Amino acid sequence: RNQACLSRINTEENSVYPANPDSEYGLEKLYSEHIYLAFRKNYGLDTKIARFHNIFGPEGPWDGGREKVPAAICRKVIEAGAGGSIEVWGDGEQLRSFLFVDECLEGVRRLMDSEDFHGPVNIGSDEIISINALVEMVMHISGKSLRIKHVPGPRGVNARNSDNRLIKEKLGWVPDYPLRKGMEITYRWVESQINRQRQS
Repeated sequence: RNQACLSRINTEENSVYPANPDSEYGLEKLYSEHIYLAFRKNYGLDTKIARFHNIFGPEGPWDGGREKVPAAICRKVIEAGAGGSIEVWGDGEQLRSFLFVDECLEGVRRLMDSEDFHGPVNIGSDEIISINALVEMVMHISGKSLRIKHVPGPRGVNARNSDNRLIKEKLGWVPDYPLRKGMEITYRWVESQINRQRQS
């Protein structure tokens, strides 16, 4: 993707206003930020505000409908038989970025240690990928060749990516953990959970 395209889909911190989120969940998060800011202003509470972008990794939900996309794709690929197919909502061309949990924790630590910066700040990866490409990545990790079956279902916005200019400026750091590496770790962990479940 060229830089002009990325600039249109990167989610800069100040781009949330005027607020027009695609669900009530987005309004809930913005309202919470205002509560934290009010407590900071009125009561001197030392608050920090981070905006997390699609955190994934081991120890998270991997089934039951509450799992994030990376874990769900891992589970679907693991459970699919050789030569089978997995379902993906929509056309799979949605663009997203995903942040490995270890990097999220590092970002939180740096924000909490900052004496003069309180956020809000994005904590997310700027390595963008389509859902179809993420499925292909997981299939490659698994060694399986599967068909992607696109089915009707919620697909969210067309593209969303973390703009990391502010975190670099204020905290002198940006996430750089490769998505592929995080997906390999997550795949092996989900696989171990499925194997354990099958054995019980």
